[in-house]
Amino acid sequence: MTSSAQYDPAAAEADPDPGPGAGDMTHRQRINALVGMLLGMFVAFLSSTIVSNALPTIIIDLRGTQDQYTWVVTATLLASTATTPIWGKFADLVSKKMLVLLALSVFTLGSVLAGLSTSVAMLIGFRVLQGVGLGGLQSLIVIVIATMFSPRERGRYQGPIAAVMALATVAGPLIGGVIVDTSWLGWRWTFWAGAPLAAVAFVVVAKTLDLPVVEKKVSIDYLGAVLIAAGVSDLLIWVTLGGKNFAWSSATSYLMAGSGVVLLVAAVIVEARVREPIIPLRLFRDRTTTLATIASVAVGVALFGSAVFLGQYFQIARGYSPTAAGLLTLPMVGGSMLAATVSGSLITRFGRWKRFLVAGAVLLSLGFFLLGTVDHATDMAQLLSYLFVVGVGLGMTMQNLVLAVQNSADPRDLGAASATVAFFRSLGGAAGVSVLGAVLSNHITDLIAKGLAALGIDASGAAGNAGLSSLAELPAPIEAVVRGAYGDATARIFVISGVLSLVGLVAIAFIKEVALRTQTGSEQLRDAEGSVAATSPAGEPER
Repeated sequence: MTSSAQYDPAAAEADPDPGPGAGDMTHRQRINALVGMLLGMFVAFLSSTIVSNALPTIIIDLRGTQDQYTWVVTATLLASTATTPIWGKFADLVSKKMLVLLALSVFTLGSVLAGLSTSVAMLIGFRVLQGVGLGGLQSLIVIVIATMFSPRERGRYQGPIAAVMALATVAGPLIGGVIVDTSWLGWRWTFWAGAPLAAVAFVVVAKTLDLPVVEKKVSIDYLGAVLIAAGVSDLLIWVTLGGKNFAWSSATSYLMAGSGVVLLVAAVIVEARVREPIIPLRLFRDRTTTLATIASVAVGVALFGSAVFLGQYFQIARGYSPTAAGLLTLPMVGGSMLAATVSGSLITRFGRWKRFLVAGAVLLSLGFFLLGTVDHATDMAQLLSYLFVVGVGLGMTMQNLVLAVQNSADPRDLGAASATVAFFRSLGGAAGVSVLGAVLSNHITDLIAKGLAALGIDASGAAGNAGLSSLAELPAPIEAVVRGAYGDATARIFVISGVLSLVGLVAIAFIKEVALRTQTGSEQLRDAEGSVAATSPAGEPER
């Protein structure tokens, strides 16, 4: 383990690129494989962003509610969160190539079925299946890239990775908006559009990815996987439904919270005893991993919990079309891509990474607090400048947190460590969408009641049920109240996101900077397992 090492200036001046033939693949082979993985990443990100601007239309068309709006997003996040550590641990035990192809297949199936939904409940169910595949893609792609490239040279590829993420983030809402605005297509194509791309990604990955397998006795912790998934799902459902479907102080609430805690305590006990735990508890003996995990939770809550509602703000509160709402996210996306590219190049060149994490966390907090001042009439140029600040902060934190953990992790735990960071970031995101969605829903209800009262309308009557599901049928004065309520209420979730970003900043401040390794994950694992494992028949490439 290198987590206790001091930063080494000599190592920082070392050649960050071992060149062709490093590890188990030539440089050209690794680049070709990287293209396949980035295509898979593009499909995963596109699936989330292409639906974001279509959600208001989907919910209105299927006559859903604000709570169901949140659940369409939460369902995917919950499923991906619960399965991410399982996919990650499998990557340490079996063929990574097989797992990537399986994740793509599950994800594509879920997407196609989601487009066939005839009710919000059905859509939420198929979004769960989508989330299972997404959990595999978001962890496995990072793991495979770490296996092919050393931490030191990985920085130079953050630019292409950020570009793919940015392209998907920009193209998704735009494509989704165009699809929704095109009468002969409709919102269902926001789910189906990604299927051909997923098929292409499947073929490219199948032909290009060629990693070695080191023979080891496979011992899969099925009990731990079930307990972790069940415990996390239980608590997230409790957070989402509490205060609406049942009172926080009710017997149902206590039962759900208690059972979730019991399941997770049981998971910890199991993980401490089994031979190959899903989330090895030894990972948290390393200060970098522990603090990066805390920061990832905070960043996840802030990122997913607030960004999910941006499309709703632009369309409902400001009256923009889905296509225009997608264009309005460009400052945040551009800031993220620019920051990730520049910081990644500088990390590869100088070997220093902590300063970028700290600066990113500061900007992320600042950006959210600035967004906390917006309302339904905020000047758009001012609002877009705030989004740019948030984007820069995200670009400097998201990938660099993963890089810090991968650099300090034991090579035999590379998959589990990478997936653990993604797991807790998604956990924060799922909880963030649920909690912030509940905060937003309650605040909107209060503001609508106050707005109706100001018009002299009794909120206890039929008008009191005015909201997203009936927006198209409301009289103009009441519609204006509802739209204004959505615009004014959104600021509150940005303020909460800013506070959580500060928690991430504190955690990042205590991370100890360690010199970046110059060996790929494959090379580190081969050294750890010894020369016998490296030359055994099990060292044959995956097929």
